[in-house]
Amino acid sequence: MISSTDVPLKGVDEATALAAVASASRIGQPAFISLVSAEEIAAVARRVDPDATLAGMPFAIKDNIDLAGMPTTAANPARATPAATDAAVVELLIAAGAIPIGKTNLDQYATGLVGTRSPYGACHSVFSAAHISGGSSSGSAVAVATGTVPFALATDTAGSGRVPAAFNELVGFKATRGLISTSGVLPACRSLDCVTVLTRTVSLARRLYELTSVFDPADPYARSGRASASRWLGRRRPVIGVPALDLDLDPHHERAWQDALGRAEAPFALVAFDVRPMLEAAELLYSGPWLAERAAAFGAELRHGAQIDPTVRSIVSAAAQISAEDAFRGMYRLAELRRMVDPLWDQVDAVMLPVTPTHPTLAEVAAQPVTVNSRLGRFTNMTNLLDMAAIAVSAGRRRDGLPFGVQFLGPAFSDDALFGIGALWTGEQGSAEPRDWDAITDPPATSTTRVNLAVAGAHLSGQPLNAELVRLGGRLVAVTRTSPDYRMYELPGPIPRPGLTRLFDSGTERGQSGPGIEVEVWSIPACELAGFAARILPPLALGPLTLGNGEQILGFVCTADGVDPARDITRFGGWRAYLSSARPRHT
Repeated sequence: MISSTDVPLKGVDEATALAAVASASRIGQPAFISLVSAEEIAAVARRVDPDATLAGMPFAIKDNIDLAGMPTTAANPARATPAATDAAVVELLIAAGAIPIGKTNLDQYATGLVGTRSPYGACHSVFSAAHISGGSSSGSAVAVATGTVPFALATDTAGSGRVPAAFNELVGFKATRGLISTSGVLPACRSLDCVTVLTRTVSLARRLYELTSVFDPADPYARSGRASASRWLGRRRPVIGVPALDLDLDPHHERAWQDALGRAEAPFALVAFDVRPMLEAAELLYSGPWLAERAAAFGAELRHGAQIDPTVRSIVSAAAQISAEDAFRGMYRLAELRRMVDPLWDQVDAVMLPVTPTHPTLAEVAAQPVTVNSRLGRFTNMTNLLDMAAIAVSAGRRRDGLPFGVQFLGPAFSDDALFGIGALWTGEQGSAEPRDWDAITDPPATSTTRVNLAVAGAHLSGQPLNAELVRLGGRLVAVTRTSPDYRMYELPGPIPRPGLTRLFDSGTERGQSGPGIEVEVWSIPACELAGFAARILPPLALGPLTLGNGEQILGFVCTADGVDPARDITRFGGWRAYLSSARPRHT
C-alpha cells in the first residue's frame, strides 16, 4: 500500500486500526469482502507521520477502488489479480496518515442502489435487518454506521454514495465531477463516475475533501476549479429551492419530508422551483447512451462467469439495443434539460430534495429488483448528468424508526457552499483542529467529553444491541480481556446476554486461571452515559471493571442476584465463543 521508497517515520500506534479490523470481522453482515492483515497494518503505521492530519485514523475502501496488494473485485470473485498500485485518492489519504483496513462489499460493478446484487451477500441497514442498506456502496455505509471506521470511500455515479448514507443515518458527500481523481477506480460509467466519502459528520467529510480534491493529470476527466466557486459561503441566509410538485413519496417518507421542510424554514429562505427537468434527466441514465457507457466499461466481463449477478447482466446487456443515433438523441435532450436547469442557480444557492422516495425491504427488492432500484434513483440519477455537487445528510427518523435523509444539490464547484449549508443543517461549527478526532468524526450533539465503556455481550460489534452504541456516537477503541478473576454467566431474558462478576477467590479451585473474559472497549460521549445506564435491565448495571492490564474502567457488571452457578459459561472465554459453540444452550 505504501512504496518501499517512502522515508520511514517514527509511526503511530496501530491499535485503533487493528481494533477496526477485529470489529469488521464481527459486524454480522457481509460489509467487507477482504481485510488488510495485521502485519501490513503495522507496516503502514510505522511509516505514518504522527503529525499528519489523519494520523492513525482507520478507513475502509469500496472494492471498485484500488488498494495495492489486494484484488479490486467489484464484487466479482473472478477478479482476483491484486492491484499493483493504490488509487490516487487512496494514496492521498495514506499520505495524510489514514490506515486502510479493508475492501467493502457493493452492488456488482457498482450497478445498483440496493446493496443486494453481490455474490458476497446482501447488506442491510444498521437500523433494520429487514431493510436494505442501499447501494452500490452498501458495505462502506455499514462499515461507518456500525462504528467500525470513522469514514469509508465510496463511489457515486447515480446516487451510490447518498442512498446508503440516507438509509444508515450518515453524511454522504459527492464532490463536483472531476475534482477528486478517479485514477485507480474501476469504471462504471466513466464520464460520470465520482469517488465519494461516507462519514458521520459534515466536518470530517469537508476535511477529506480538502485532502483529496487535488488535480490529477493522469485522470482524463479531472478538473481544477475550486477557486471559481462563487456561491453562498455564509455571508447571508442561504436561499434553498424546494420542489413545487408532489414527489410521490411513500407515506412514511412523505411525513418525514414534511417535517424536514418545516425544520428547513429556520436556517434557510425557501423558494419553490420546477423540479421536472431534473427528474426527466434522471430517467436518461438507464434509458439513454449512458447505459451503453456501462457496457463499454465492463460489459465484456459480464459475458462469462458463474458469479455474475443476473440483474446486473440483464441491465447492461440491454445496451446492445442502443444505437449511435439513440446516443446522440439522448445527449441532445440532456443539453436541453441542462439549459432549462441553469437559470435556477441565479435564484437559489442550492436545492433540497429527499434522497429517495422510499426505503424498501430486502424482500421487496428480491421480488422486483429492477423496478424498486429504478425508483430509488429518482432524485439522485441526474446529479452527475447535470454537473451538480451534492451532500446527503440525516433528517431524523420516520415514524417507524427508520432513518430519513435529505440532500442539498448545487451547480458545479459549489462544493464549499454545500459544506456550509450541510453544517447549518446539522448544527456543526466546522472549526475542529486538524487532530481533533472527536470534533470531526462525531455528530455535534455528542462532540464532548468521552468515557470508555467495556461491553461483553449484546453490545459487542455485530450483536443485537451494538447499534445503540453507534447511535450514541460510540467508537470502538480496543478488543481486550478482563483480569482473570472474572466469571461469566448466561442471563435469562428476551435477548441473550452474559453477566460478568468479579470473584477475588476465583483461582484454580474455581477453574479460572486463564486470560480473562473477552470485552470490547467503546468510547462514548459522557453526556449520553446517564440515559444509556437508565436503559440497562437488572441484574446488569454499569460499574468498575478491571482489564487484564490492571486498568479500571466503566463496564457492564452483574449483581449478585444474577449469579447462577448452573449458567456459568466462563470456560468459553467470551460471549462470542459461547454463542458459536456447539454446546446446548441453557433453557
